[in-house]
Amino acid sequence: MRLLVGDIGGTKTALGMAETDGELVRISEPRRYPSASFDSLDKIIHRYSVETGCQCRFASFAVAGPVHDRRTETTNLPWFLDADALEASFGFAGVEFLNDLEAVAWGVSALEPSDLAELHPGEGSFEGNACVVAAGTGLGQAGLFWDGITHHAFATEGGHTDFAPADDLEFAMLRHLKMRFGRVSWERVVSGPGIANVYEFFLRYHDCESPAWLRRAIEEGGDTAAAVAEAAAAERCAVCVETMNLFLRLYGREAGNTALKHMALGGVYLGGGIALKNLALLRQGGFLEGFFDKGRMGSLMRRMPVRVILQPLTPLLGAARFMASQ
Repeated sequence: MRLLVGDIGGTKTALGMAETDGELVRISEPRRYPSASFDSLDKIIHRYSVETGCQCRFASFAVAGPVHDRRTETTNLPWFLDADALEASFGFAGVEFLNDLEAVAWGVSALEPSDLAELHPGEGSFEGNACVVAAGTGLGQAGLFWDGITHHAFATEGGHTDFAPADDLEFAMLRHLKMRFGRVSWERVVSGPGIANVYEFFLRYHDCESPAWLRRAIEEGGDTAAAVAEAAAAERCAVCVETMNLFLRLYGREAGNTALKHMALGGVYLGGGIALKNLALLRQGGFLEGFFDKGRMGSLMRRMPVRVILQPLTPLLGAARFMASQ
């Protein structure tokens, strides 16, 4: 089967053409587009078709948001997507939507060993339930149910559950964030915007300002999270180091929460751009400290492998595998 596949995110939309042959999936002509520069997915598909000559009869799209009845409203974009409308607009014989993290979960089984970086070996098994946790523009989560033979991926919206502080500092941060947002979910602290939220909290907590060079970097790059993470990695800014230390501990805690809920002895997979871009910081220990910090369940947590997904095309691989299964 040959089909158009896509990963529709709040920051970037990736499209490609997939060839499926059983479990084997090949992606060709991958392209990325800034989502906010387009007012609809239709415009991006049209641009891609002009650039590549794509004439696929089927399409499958991973979407950052819940999917219901072949329709979805993206969480971090003002787009409403309708599979029937896309079929009519482009003459597709079939269109499917699936949650973006569900797509990553579908794609996990298509990955090679070189597509993964191991943070913790656990028992080293790929069998058993697994889960995917991905911090990026938002905080996505998905599960993989093991039936004794193979995995079955399913979507969740676990990143929108209530944030739970664990000490006085985190309670202070929760109070700060509640004044701004009202309700505070895990996504408000474990995501790219979450890094910015944690950093802004520490500035107020310490009653200080960003150094001038960091303000310039943020203004020029337009990405507070990236600037803070880079400054922390270089140890140029004490508040940035403090921010990333807390962020990574929180990321580990919520990944551990998700792993416990799924009994993920088959593996915990970290997706999203933050893990990929900050692998060195992840390896420093704060993430795993938060992951293992589960009291009486600590020994169980250490049995679970923790792996970082290095393959950026994983959502496209998963979208293709999902469509082929229909």
